[in-house]
Amino acid sequence: MTNTTLKVKVCGMRDDTNIQSLAQLPIDYMGFIFYEKSKRHVDHLPYILLPPTIKKVGVFVDASETCILDKIQAGIEVVQLHGQEPPALCKQLQESGVEVIKAFGIHSTVDWTKLADYQHAVDYFLFDTSDPEHGGTGRAFDWNQLKEYQLPVPYFLSGGLSLENLPAVLQLADHRLVGVDLNSKFETAPALKDINQIKKALKIINHE
Repeated sequence: MTNTTLKVKVCGMRDDTNIQSLAQLPIDYMGFIFYEKSKRHVDHLPYILLPPTIKKVGVFVDASETCILDKIQAGIEVVQLHGQEPPALCKQLQESGVEVIKAFGIHSTVDWTKLADYQHAVDYFLFDTSDPEHGGTGRAFDWNQLKEYQLPVPYFLSGGLSLENLPAVLQLADHRLVGVDLNSKFETAPALKDINQIKKALKIINHE
């Protein structure tokens, strides 16, 4: 079984012109990183009206509930959490009406059992390469480790995705894989995406 309808999330956006160009493409999610230590950090959502087909994602690392709720009030539709956020917080945010994505960094010794407490408190997991920077490293993890994942919760694949390895993503025989997260491998500089490269990625993902 191969994946044929993967959702596409492009993360780490900041430049207004770049955002406007990306918004013309058939992607599903656009991510804005509210983590101050990130090279792609933003303080607020851009003042640009996105088409209703693109959901605005706020990326947080151990932010306060108040901070996250403020960004939801400002227009965030999806919350992506990369820190040590407990399941109770995830559930509270979910019940506020937004989608919740809980990210986990994957490394050689993953304790997959810790994900079980989150399975009824999130809409999706996101599996990224484990790193102190919490994403945007440009490095892929060993996808064979996904065979150890036993829960039914659907997930996004992240970490070093590129034009070179996207065809292999499409061959992963896992119905729970629902989307890909494109970031650093599609940049000309931090937070500045190469729109032509994104177009090429979309052709691969959509089998064009």
